[in-house]
Amino acid sequence: MIDYKVQPVSPEAHLFQVTLTIQKPNPAGQQVSLPAWIPGSYMIRDFSRNIISIAAHSGGSELRLEKLDKQTWKLPATRKPITLTYQVYAWDLSVRGAHLDTTHGFFNGTSLLLRVDEQADQACLVEIVPPEGEPYKKWRVATTLPSCGANPYAFGTYGASNYEELIDHPVEMGLFTDASFTVAGVRHDVVITGKHYADTGRICTDLKKICEQQIALFGELPEMDRYLFLVMAVGEGYGGLEHKTSTALICKRDDLPQKHQTKMSEGYRQFLGLCSHEYFHLWNVKRIKPKSFVNPDLRGETYTTLLWAFEGITSYYDDLALLRSGCIDLDSYLQLLAKTITRVMKGPGRLLQSVSDSSFDAWTKFYKQDENAPNAIVSYYTKGALIALTLDQLIREGTAGKFTLDDIMRLLWKQYGSRNIGLDEDGVEQLISSHTGLNLSGFFDNAIRGTDDLDLESTLASIGIGYRLRQSRGVNDSGGLADPTTETEGSRLVLGVVTRSDGKDVVLTNVFKGGAAQTAGLSAGDTLVSIDGLRVTEANIDGLVTNAINGAPVTIHAFRRDELMVFDVTPLPAINDTCDLWVKQDVDKAILARRASWMLSAE
Repeated sequence: MIDYKVQPVSPEAHLFQVTLTIQKPNPAGQQVSLPAWIPGSYMIRDFSRNIISIAAHSGGSELRLEKLDKQTWKLPATRKPITLTYQVYAWDLSVRGAHLDTTHGFFNGTSLLLRVDEQADQACLVEIVPPEGEPYKKWRVATTLPSCGANPYAFGTYGASNYEELIDHPVEMGLFTDASFTVAGVRHDVVITGKHYADTGRICTDLKKICEQQIALFGELPEMDRYLFLVMAVGEGYGGLEHKTSTALICKRDDLPQKHQTKMSEGYRQFLGLCSHEYFHLWNVKRIKPKSFVNPDLRGETYTTLLWAFEGITSYYDDLALLRSGCIDLDSYLQLLAKTITRVMKGPGRLLQSVSDSSFDAWTKFYKQDENAPNAIVSYYTKGALIALTLDQLIREGTAGKFTLDDIMRLLWKQYGSRNIGLDEDGVEQLISSHTGLNLSGFFDNAIRGTDDLDLESTLASIGIGYRLRQSRGVNDSGGLADPTTETEGSRLVLGVVTRSDGKDVVLTNVFKGGAAQTAGLSAGDTLVSIDGLRVTEANIDGLVTNAINGAPVTIHAFRRDELMVFDVTPLPAINDTCDLWVKQDVDKAILARRASWMLSAE
């Protein structure tokens, strides 16, 4: 048995103290390490950098710790139990790390709990202890770690069958609200930390419908005693991370519905989509996974070309589940889909990087984006979702409705996920080919390993959805639902940049490849001062550019670092990169039937 004790010893200084006891050390010597990354987030984060002190004792004597590398320590041979005591600085308010202050504590095991390398398959106990002091008397604990004596929502002792299980249960402690609902005979809890005014009853009602829809798609819920949505409500923030029986989420508190609100706001729709995405990962990623993700080495990068399927297909189904469950209608779904298409089309990098390469290079490119990222990479989330949409319709059309992508996901669950068998890198493609009898090799070569744009117009026409690309109307235009009878506006001139406000200054965040600004020599990080002698602000920059004469240059003054520079820039017509969608009314019965089947059925 490996024993841990976790205590917030100094919330005001953001310090957890962990005591690790190795009851039966390896007689030949012992090695301990902390993961470099957390499953589901593909970047080396070097969690060990937050260990600020560490010491080891055995039989009343201090042991010498030899540090082998940035995250690994070696202990001398001894037959007596070893106790390591160390403190961890926790000030990462994200779903990936650990955070502690006087209002709450949160941690993933990958951030706090050292792995006993020679005994990683041994059962573990972890005692979670509250901070000392009157202000913390009412703190509670929320986690799906199996209880080993701890009462529900209470501090105490929890356990895991091995280290891999131990680090797959995030822990929240503090003052929080909780609510619950039951799906497939399993209790689902919603815990919200942070100041909020949420209507938890409405959240539970909507989440129940979404969960039921996804369970219907896969045919069953993976075996578990309980599922937990851990929500941190903040002023600004968004993100989620999947686990086998829970998910950790961050959202804006204003995105959560209040009791007097009945409409579906964009923020609440986004929150439900996030929950839907992470819940779908119960099957796709946490159990259906590439071979390289079965018992991954958390000391370094673990590569796969399949994130387009695991994150992309999940991104396709997250919003589709909102539609199928009745949480949103078709028009609302098309607004979301149009935004996804627009995000893909606005990135020139989609013509340079395939989603296969994007998956493989996630460690160094997707998770480490810089100012040139839109020009160099494509998102396996967004383009992956569009590939899944296209693939679904190709299967439906090619088999006359006999098979769908839903069927493929059920097969992946039954043949791989439920049996803990990892997929080969071509496993998804091979399963689709063998099950449907379709030869889609050309599609896979182009869509996954190639960089051509997808034929979304034909794909959507097959289910009676209209599609067009037009010029953006402004920086906040991300496409959406359209009236097809409305004419698009005339040509609009643009610089080909993304900007941000820095006080009263306007700073170039991204400069697009081949755009007017890049051609003239402007660069990301430049601070715009004036256009044709008029001061630039976030409010007037669009007008100053669009009022230019087509084909004539404008004079832009800008600071690069502390040097004032002058550029003659000829604004160019905006490209058609913004998507409008609409429901076609005059379609034949076969298309109507295909659309209804796609929208309503996960059976």
